[in-house]
Amino acid sequence: MHCYAAKERSTGEKRAALTPTTGESLVKLGLEITAECGLGALSDFADEAYEKAGVKLTGDHAGSLAEADLVLGVRKPTPEAISGMKSGAVLMSHLDPFNEPDLVKSLAAAGISAISLEMIPRTTLAQKMDVLSSQMNLAGYSAVIQAAARIRKSLPMMMTPAGTISPSRVFVIGVGVAGLQAIATAKRLGARVEAFDTRPVVEEQVRSLGARFVKIDLGETGQTEQGYAKELTPEQLQMQRDGMAKVCASADIVITTAKLFGRKAPIVVTREMVAGMQLGSVIVDLAAEGGGNVEGTKLNEEVVTDNGVIIIGEGCLEGHVSYHATQVFASNLSGFIEHFWDAEAKVMKIDLEDEIMQGCLITHGGKVVHERFQNLN
Repeated sequence: MHCYAAKERSTGEKRAALTPTTGESLVKLGLEITAECGLGALSDFADEAYEKAGVKLTGDHAGSLAEADLVLGVRKPTPEAISGMKSGAVLMSHLDPFNEPDLVKSLAAAGISAISLEMIPRTTLAQKMDVLSSQMNLAGYSAVIQAAARIRKSLPMMMTPAGTISPSRVFVIGVGVAGLQAIATAKRLGARVEAFDTRPVVEEQVRSLGARFVKIDLGETGQTEQGYAKELTPEQLQMQRDGMAKVCASADIVITTAKLFGRKAPIVVTREMVAGMQLGSVIVDLAAEGGGNVEGTKLNEEVVTDNGVIIIGEGCLEGHVSYHATQVFASNLSGFIEHFWDAEAKVMKIDLEDEIMQGCLITHGGKVVHERFQNLN
């Protein structure tokens, strides 16, 4: 089975889908691995390291794409990439199928078996394949680091001959994987941290990290089977905003992480709430790619409001630590391939009876096969 990993064509994308370590592991399985020259250049993986691992380097992107049985990527493929792949090939990458119906239909029409990485079920068995968790973990860390670099205050308390410097206050909204890492990072840097989530069940996790859990009575809430917060009613959203306004007003850094899987991110910080914040405070909106949690967020831009609040809307904060983001992303893909590897036939099986495959296989055999997108056929 011939596998090809190409450089990402998306502007600003620094991650790669293969490292020398995962390349070596896949070669040992029996895969023939080809990587585009410079694949890992933006994440500090040298071409020489890939070659040493048994990965063949190529400058012929079109030719390698056309020959590949398995194509590995980070971002969704371009129309040119889809037309350049052979029918029957397997593609593994982010696809954003809820918001890209035309892309899904074109993959089906091209006869490509498309695996959407963000659709991999969040189960115990699939943990080693969970790209969302691995990337959001790093995004939560990076959010704190980027905010700390923008704010004109130190994060920890300091005792100086000139007096005591109070610790900066960090408010994290949404306590999933990214939120928990943001809390942990801010605490390690010495900040005073508060956090809120619609799921009361996470209070113990917040407290275990040394942060204060902000309690707002929203009535009945909960989480989905995959661990995501359930969508709030308009009334609950307003109650949440009212309860958070005072915390935002006293915060030096606000980090929002509220995402709704497959749907637009909810607005949890309004313009009025931003207007009530301190001059020089920083908001990092981790939901920017999904529409944003903050009114005024602009994707991949930094906005300074009239009252001097900085809103950071980067779509890929994990890209700031692209070495480790690539390392864990590639490991997730390698774990998926190993799980479905047929050692005797030396191919990655498309097992339609497997629950993990059922959860993330979008197109196969010229059709849209995932039940949630069947109406696209």
